[in-house]
Amino acid sequence: MSRRHRVRSTRVRSALTLAVAVTTVTASACGTATSPDRTSRPTVVATTDVWGSIAGAVAGDHSTVHSILTNDTADPHSYDASPSDAAAITDATLVVYNGGHYDQWADDVLLAHPDVTTVDAYSLTPKPSNGQPANEHVFYDLATAKAVATSIAEHLATDDPANAAAYRENAATFGAQTDEIAESERAIGRKHPGVAVVATEPVAHYLLENAGITDRTPASFASAVEEGDDPAPADVAAMLDLITGHQVSAVVLNQQTETPVTKQIQDAANTANVPVITITETLQDGLDYLGWQRKTVQEFADQLDRAPAVAR
Repeated sequence: MSRRHRVRSTRVRSALTLAVAVTTVTASACGTATSPDRTSRPTVVATTDVWGSIAGAVAGDHSTVHSILTNDTADPHSYDASPSDAAAITDATLVVYNGGHYDQWADDVLLAHPDVTTVDAYSLTPKPSNGQPANEHVFYDLATAKAVATSIAEHLATDDPANAAAYRENAATFGAQTDEIAESERAIGRKHPGVAVVATEPVAHYLLENAGITDRTPASFASAVEEGDDPAPADVAAMLDLITGHQVSAVVLNQQTETPVTKQIQDAANTANVPVITITETLQDGLDYLGWQRKTVQEFADQLDRAPAVAR
């Protein structure tokens, strides 16, 4: 179970209430509203602007794309869908969401509306061979982003065959650009062989994996964070020892979920002159998905270039 999902009992009750409300509103409107015209411009709804940006790259000028969560200071894990969010999801031609319990609020709405066409990004991510669940932050897996773009193109091509070639061409262009960024990630690992970091959360897992960067975050620290718990004092101390002892080259910090523990780790890194690489879970600075990923990769490259020597 992912972090901050132990509040699920309350949120499931809220989601079921929301689903009933949406169903009631829909039923009461049947006498005055008409059903969506599927021959008109397709509408894509994405749970976050990350997936909305990918959908927009594929849709071009031929489909409308709406992202529900667009604030780079919000935490997508703990968001609760409003009635208007639920209505947008159920009325969409296509819904693109992360899956893997990351945006569970969308799963809750879709559970009551199984007829909605969806692209579940998590389902397109290869699963570990050890039988463990894949890391849920699949938007940092460029291969998954590419697969999502292809799937969006095929769904839109079916719904809007007049523009099928444009959707598929846009997806192919997007995929080629993700391949270039993935190569930039691997170049970091080649330039810094054996480099290691610690992370306040395993958000950039796929970037680190593709670049060949070792994540030395203590397993019990990462597990506590994933479960939504405060790490044990011993785990925090282990993280601080790795930083102050210069046994890692950088700290990867998710700026959207600051806690007293993450602040303590950031302060320790600053004091020890260990670079802090900030990441986010939604788009920032008006960037699209590709620009956001390029900026993140560039920050990794720049910060590791200036990192002090690591103790052996």
